[in-house]
Amino acid sequence: MMVVGIVVVCVVLLVLAFFLPRLSRHPERGTQRTLGAGSRAASKAPGPLGRWLSKPFGTSSRAVSRSGAAGRKGRGRMPF
Repeated sequence: MMVVGIVVVCVVLLVLAFFLPRLSRHPERGTQRTLGAGSRAASKAPGPLGRWLSKPFGTSSRAVSRSGAAGRKGRGRMPF
């Protein structure tokens, strides 16, 4: 379920960053903040379990960041 949610967020940010690059920063930062809070909460689990539980949040955060950057980069390459 979480994977589908992250994919949907990435697609929305990609489209938003392509059409409204300056306005896409706020939703991207909000998503980053939410994923960061989840990662911090999961990392408090004892031992290796904390690292394992926080890894999906870090990976999702990186995907969201790349999605927004790709949309803005694609917009910058457009000839018009």
